[in-house]
Amino acid sequence: MSKKQNKEGLILSPRTARMKLSDTIAKNIFLFCAMISVFATIGIVLSLVIDSSGFFGKVSLKDFLTGTEWTPLFADPRFGVLPLVAGTVVITVISAIISLPVGLLTAVYLSEYAPHKVRTIIKPFIEILAGIPSIVYGFFALTWITPILQKLMPQTEIFNALSAGIAVGIMTIPLVSSLSEDALRAVPDSLRQGALALGATKLEMSMGVVVKAAISGIAASFVLAISRAIGETMIVTIAAGARPNFTLNPLQSVQTMTAFIVQVSQGDNPQGSVGFYSLFAVGLLLFVITLGLNIISNKIVKKYRYEL
Repeated sequence: MSKKQNKEGLILSPRTARMKLSDTIAKNIFLFCAMISVFATIGIVLSLVIDSSGFFGKVSLKDFLTGTEWTPLFADPRFGVLPLVAGTVVITVISAIISLPVGLLTAVYLSEYAPHKVRTIIKPFIEILAGIPSIVYGFFALTWITPILQKLMPQTEIFNALSAGIAVGIMTIPLVSSLSEDALRAVPDSLRQGALALGATKLEMSMGVVVKAAISGIAASFVLAISRAIGETMIVTIAAGARPNFTLNPLQSVQTMTAFIVQVSQGDNPQGSVGFYSLFAVGLLLFVITLGLNIISNKIVKKYRYEL
């Protein structure tokens, strides 16, 4: 049987040589798959930056970030992005108020309290929520949530941020609960047994020991849910309206950054105009906000890790 030498000059058997070759091929395949996401991210960022230059060449960055009027279709267009940012923030905050605590407490129940039979019943229903298309949530908010809100608060407009935020919050509950439950179940049982042996109640053990030990996974689920809410498109397009309104009143119609991008893609702004290039400027701002949110969350997670 023929034998080969490796780089160190050692003689390898044919079987060992084949194993090393297969390991090298697998390593290169894994590296290629990992680099796809890197190159895709770089390409997206370059696309946003290059196309945004056509907008910022005619509109100053200061006017864009500090202006309170967004009227790209008017005869005298204004490109102050604050109304879009305000609408996005209002809907994101409402959705976070709903999805973060409900999703976390659901995860704690499934991980620490629910019997196996109950978990097998509840989990599929949560997964069904994750599988419902967002456009269905949008019509659900418009035809069900909004009428209920109008009965409770007659001043609620047909298109409003509150119903859209509630729908986005319901949609992101499975994301928080699923990832948080995985993080909680990954905590070693020795921590649970140690806490109970020291006299802690099940609630104290769950919230004071298990949740703290799984804080990095829980924080990751929170960030993903908030990022998902910021980038949601169809729900806010259908339920929140298309009026760039610089307000924090959730009962009024607003337009988010993603909803404006949808509006531009429908041809309301001619291609090559300043209004058309504004969608790339808004997309770039959306990317920067999401990136900043991830950086802040990573710092928070590291801080808690050091404290633990």
